[in-house]
Amino acid sequence: MIVLIGGIKGGTGKSTIATNLAVLRASYGHKTLLIDADEQRSACDWANQRSEYFKDKYCDNEVTTIALSGKYLFSEVRKICEDWDDIIIDAGGRDTTSQRSALMIADRYVVPFKPRSFDVWTLASVKNLYEDASVHNHKLSPIIVINQADARGHDNEEAFEILMDWITFKEKMIFIGNRKSFANAAAEGLSIIEKGKDTKAQDELLNLFNSIYE
Repeated sequence: MIVLIGGIKGGTGKSTIATNLAVLRASYGHKTLLIDADEQRSACDWANQRSEYFKDKYCDNEVTTIALSGKYLFSEVRKICEDWDDIIIDAGGRDTTSQRSALMIADRYVVPFKPRSFDVWTLASVKNLYEDASVHNHKLSPIIVINQADARGHDNEEAFEILMDWITFKEKMIFIGNRKSFANAAAEGLSIIEKGKDTKAQDELLNLFNSIYE
């Protein structure tokens, strides 16, 4: 399966979600490729930290990470997809050629939003991206993630009401809390299933994982 983590708003946690999903998928014994299609190369930075962390240790959950972007991303992924059980693409937070190209080959389109009106209202543009791609890619299905969700719930409720207005996206919506454990793990190139005991964060990640790979 090919999973695209995208959107048009930066700072919503796309790379964090992509790297954590990649490790979790690998932990089930799947040969997993993580593609960094974002100009900021956050996933590649994470992979470098991971290589350093496991330099003298055995890694159970091996993830291969490469940088690949631009209009040829579709054709390049199509060439290599049979070599991998799963591919996860981190497309960054803008409407780029890379993201549009990835939308043509992805099975799932995971879009994280922070539960704030400025972030959530960008869904109109994301919805246009999805609908343009789905004309050609009929297998593509979207999953909305309210990431760094408000612990008190008020902002979450507002975001939920706004997002539920978009019929195309209402079937799949996931909440992930604003938890330091994600940042702490990422700093060492790890996922939250490999570092710490934040069971709530792990359960939320697993909920998203199951929604994608059900």
